[in-house]
Amino acid sequence: MTRRHFIAASSLAFAAASQAAVRRRMGIVIHSYGKRWQGKYSSIKHPPFLTALDVLDHIREIGAGGLQITVDGWTPEFAGKVRDTRESYGMYLEGSIRLPKNESDVARFDKDVRVAKEAGATIFRSAMGGRRYELFSDLAGFKDFKEQAWRSMQLAAPVAKRHAVRIGIENHKDFQAPELTDMLRRIGSAHIGACIDTGNSIALLEEPLATVETLAPFVVTTHIKDMAVQESDDGFLLSEVPLGQGIVDLPRIFEIIEKANPRVTWNLEMITRDPLHIACLTDKYWGTFSEKRGAELAKMLRLVREKKAAALPMVSDKDTEAALALEEENIVKCLKHSGEKLGLDFLQERKAVDERDEK
Repeated sequence: MTRRHFIAASSLAFAAASQAAVRRRMGIVIHSYGKRWQGKYSSIKHPPFLTALDVLDHIREIGAGGLQITVDGWTPEFAGKVRDTRESYGMYLEGSIRLPKNESDVARFDKDVRVAKEAGATIFRSAMGGRRYELFSDLAGFKDFKEQAWRSMQLAAPVAKRHAVRIGIENHKDFQAPELTDMLRRIGSAHIGACIDTGNSIALLEEPLATVETLAPFVVTTHIKDMAVQESDDGFLLSEVPLGQGIVDLPRIFEIIEKANPRVTWNLEMITRDPLHIACLTDKYWGTFSEKRGAELAKMLRLVREKKAAALPMVSDKDTEAALALEEENIVKCLKHSGEKLGLDFLQERKAVDERDEK
């Protein structure tokens, strides 16, 4: 009998008691496990996560409150297994989903939403694109992408309404916060809002507090991360670091977001990887912007100089076992920080689970 099956059979009372408080525990975004997810990298000590069930088993052990994970292609049978498991663990579930690209893709999207809702997901996160400064070299190309994103949002809105779910569009290094806010105002749907990522928009020269303040009125869900920076010859380097070790004012950000949406979930996205190269002093970087923003560039470079880290994390210089160990260590550090410094219930909930298992 696996640990999951044992818990499903013996802990329903505990799950019911903890469900009311589950939102106060930090959840995990699947991208935090970019190495172990779907067996990309794994070892005997750090086995692969092949499905959401594997992830739920593990993150329960480290005290997480929920999971935000890709739901594309789930079957009703699998959704039922996920529902039973997460309910037995007292966890919430959010879906990460692709919006429809066109009319012919709406049926696929509708099915993914419906099946994921059977597993308990009523909140979804979606990203429209990737890093604009790497994917596009001119404004025309970016405008075409933006029109496609707008069409996808229009197609998704009635489906989300029909299923009574909410979808948060992430600031995914594609749209500046004002651009995304403008689109959300235009769509005018209570079912389409923002997934606020607390670190991504630094790559677009936005300070984290400014990004959060702009998107907070539309917040549906979150990607919580802290970031560290260093200067480079043509811009700066940007890295995710354990919460509390970077430049993001997380306590203040929590206040802003929770004021806007008292029922919001806190989802950790601690991506363990080499630093990202933000070449903001090159012509290509500026190709997708309609005007040069000298004041914003100067402000960000000043921030980088004032807050530069002594060192940034590297993964490419580590063997598989060391990289997997670092990934796990970083996630656990973040969860611990959420309980000690951010007012979440990680420590108390973890203690309750441990005490129950000892009986």
